[in-house]
This record gives sequence, structure tokens and C-alpha cells, in this order.
Amino acid sequence: MPLFAQQPPAETDAWQIAIVVGIIVVIIAGLFIFGVFVKYFRYWIQSVTTGAGIGIFDLIGMTFRRVRPDVIVSSKIMAVQAGMGDRQGVTEKALEAHYLAGGNVPLVIRALIAANKAKLDLDFKLATAIDLAGRNVLEAVQTSVNPKVIDCPARGGRDSLDGIAQNGIQLKVKARVTVRANLRQLIGGATEETIIARVGEGIVSAIGSAKLHLEVLENPDRISKMVLSRRLDSQTAFEIVSIDIADVDVGDNVGARLQADQAEADMRVARANAEGRRALAVAEEQENIALIEENRAKLVEAEAQVPLAIAHAFREGSLGLMDYYKLRNIQADTDMRTAIARPGPAPTPKPGTAA
Repeated sequence: MPLFAQQPPAETDAWQIAIVVGIIVVIIAGLFIFGVFVKYFRYWIQSVTTGAGIGIFDLIGMTFRRVRPDVIVSSKIMAVQAGMGDRQGVTEKALEAHYLAGGNVPLVIRALIAANKAKLDLDFKLATAIDLAGRNVLEAVQTSVNPKVIDCPARGGRDSLDGIAQNGIQLKVKARVTVRANLRQLIGGATEETIIARVGEGIVSAIGSAKLHLEVLENPDRISKMVLSRRLDSQTAFEIVSIDIADVDVGDNVGARLQADQAEADMRVARANAEGRRALAVAEEQENIALIEENRAKLVEAEAQVPLAIAHAFREGSLGLMDYYKLRNIQADTDMRTAIARPGPAPTPKPGTAA
């Protein structure tokens, strides 16, 4: 008889349930394996055929670590195909670490490939550091290979750099600065704005050191030589290749204008001082006039005392009548001499005076 027919009904049901559960587990496991195969098989095949060395379990682990496998696989394949592998530090773990730190893994790999082809001194650690610092490492490598031209002054700002020679003539200069990236100074190095500011300062200083503006017009390259000799690219992310003077224009005669303004200011000061002296003289004149009037009042007062003194002398007997007439004659003679000495009609003799 069949085996199931000889077993009790309860054992038969448990056995059937176990078989069904086993089939379901096998189906689920098969579906899981099939899903994993469908999702990661393409990346695994690419890794195996290119020698990237990333296994299927590594790809599954990336999913649990929240790392995009396509980014890591494509970046590792690019590095291996370019001749950079684990010996240069481009490992799977290093790529994942940079991805988890927020870096742009494909950009770093492309920058390393470009630097390797151009024989630039750039390793994986430095490239990732530059990328995490917020700099575009690929653009930095391209700038190292193909120098960049910076306008000085920058566009959108002033039209020219204005400097004044020692003879007072203003010169308007436009320059073009050719720079290339200094990969070792990208982290912590100054940016383009610092280069523009330093070059502008150097150009203005070079113009100011010239005795005549004609010297600058005859030899504009003297500005470039003086600016380059100052090592303006120190502590910056760039290395200055050349400084070319694009245009030099003659501006205003600032020295003459300043002298004219100074002369005008001096004239105003002198005028103010003269006005102060004039006012002081007028005040002194008024004081003298007041003093004269005061002395004249004192004279009139003193003359008023003469008749009183004469009357007192008559009463006391110390002055006689003949003495009085002699005194009147002396006064009349004095008045006549005074009238003759100054122009004008002769005064009328006072009554009672003798000629």
C-alpha cells in the first residue's frame, strides 16, 4: 500500500504543510537570487571583463552601505582602463569612502586620468582633498594644462587701472594675466580675485615709480617686468605665466589739477588772512578815532579852564590889564599864522584883539 495511506491523517497534514512551506521558501529564494542577478549581473560582468575586481557580494554590500554601485563600478573601470589601479590608491574602498564623504567620484577619476596623461604630479589623496574642499579638480587640471587668461581689471567692474606718473599725468591701463593652476596650492590658496587685486596694485605702483608718463608709453613691458618680479602668485592657487599690457591710454593731468586746486585753496587762505588784517586795521582806526575824540574833549575841557584861570588871576591881582592884552595879541598872532599855513579863507579877527 502507499506510504501516505499507512500514516495517520495528522502526520500527513503536517508533512504536506512542510512541503508547501519549503516550496515557498525555495521560490522566494529563487526570486531573490533572480532579482540580485538581474540587478547586479551587468555590473559584475563589466567588472570581471575589465579587471576591475569588484565581486557580486561587494556590489550587494554597496546597496546596504547606500552607495550607488553604478558610480563605483564605472569609476573603477575608468581608472583600470587608464592604467591606474590599487597601487595608485584607487581602490574600491577608497572610492566608496570618497562617495560617502560627499565627493564627486567620477570627476576625481577623470581629473586623475587627465593629470596622468599630462604627466602632472597629482595623486588620488590630493585629488579627493581638492574635491572635498569645494574646488573643481578637473577644471584645475585643465587649467594646469591649458593656462587661463584673466582680465585685469575684471569685467563688470572698473574699465581700467588708473595710475599717476611722477609728472602728474594719469595713465589708464588694461592688462591680461595668463595663469595656470598650482595643484599643490589649491587647498588654502587664494583665488582669482586676489590675483587681480595684486596685479592691479603692482601696475599702479609701477606707473607711480615712472618719472615721466612717456617712459611708460614707450616701454609698456616695463610694467610687466616690475609686476612679475614681485612674485604676486605667492600663496595663491595659481602660477602667473605672463602679464601682458593690452592697452595704455593717457588720462587727465592730475598733477596740474591738484596744483590749481592747491593754488585756489592758498588764495582763499590768503584772502581770509588779508580780510582779517583789514578788519583789524579798521578796528584799530576806529579805536584811534575814539582816542582822538577823547583827547579833543580833554583839550576843550582844558581850554575852558583858561578863562577861569585868567579871571581868577585878575581877582588875585597876579595878572594886569596890559598882561592880558599881550596874551590876546599872542593868541591873535598864533591864529593868523595858523590860517596862513593852511589853505582857505582867512579867519575874521576876534573883536577886542590888537594887530
